[in-house]
Amino acid sequence: MNDSAERWQTLVDVDALAAALGRDDLVVLDARVSLADRSAGEAWYREGHVPGARFADLDRDLSDHARTGGRHPWPGADDFTARLGRWGITPSHQVVVYDAGDGALAAARAWFLLRALGHRDVAVLDGGWKAWTERGGAVQTDVPVPARAEYDAGFDRARLLDAEGVQAHLDGGGMLVDARAGERFRGEVEPLDRAAGHVPGAVNRPYADNLQDGRFKPAGVLAREFGELLDGRDAGDVAVMCGSGVTACHHLLAMEHAGLPGAKLFTGSWSGWLEDPARPVATGA
Repeated sequence: MNDSAERWQTLVDVDALAAALGRDDLVVLDARVSLADRSAGEAWYREGHVPGARFADLDRDLSDHARTGGRHPWPGADDFTARLGRWGITPSHQVVVYDAGDGALAAARAWFLLRALGHRDVAVLDGGWKAWTERGGAVQTDVPVPARAEYDAGFDRARLLDAEGVQAHLDGGGMLVDARAGERFRGEVEPLDRAAGHVPGAVNRPYADNLQDGRFKPAGVLAREFGELLDGRDAGDVAVMCGSGVTACHHLLAMEHAGLPGAKLFTGSWSGWLEDPARPVATGA
């Protein structure tokens, strides 16, 4: 491993990643996904990817559908670390993840899976595949066969909340931030789940508010905006959610980039909340 190499923990730009290709301590993950066609992400990967990248499938690799907890159930640590080992990733690797655009599908999810294991050097490619190709980044079609590695770690369960944990978090005065679009939060539309609305007590900040022209806003801007939202709260008193625990990770990444680490994830999010029909549903702003 190259101890003198630059390390990234939140975001990395195209030029920095391009300069780092070939480092023996670097692993790139392609997490592109289409919610309309779940086979599209791997097809895109095989048509071309960042040189050396491994493909991370949202449903197969970044979720565990044998479990309960929303449309994208959080995987067990043993299964996920085994997957990391198959990708050749160890705790000392620098990992960079990208998706088809702004990081919400599903690069930020992969980032937070690793961060919840305690993996320090993991970052999302700002602007994703779109930025990479627009800047003329190298493209490879060969699928790498990495040497297997060992990864031994467990998730920080204090940062992962189920529905009961979220209710306790709210009852204790914690803040819950919903990353879905405003119309879904207000209950005006619901394209995916059985009921429209939001968890009573949640506040809304769409994940798209973290972006400007397809890239993350500068850290100082995000710090000011989240500071206004938190209104004096510590980031550790905040939990985030979305529809299924994927785009909510965009808030966790944005907050850490802004110097506000430690927020929690409601892993099942809205789809997990609705697994019990007795749970209350709020609508409106």
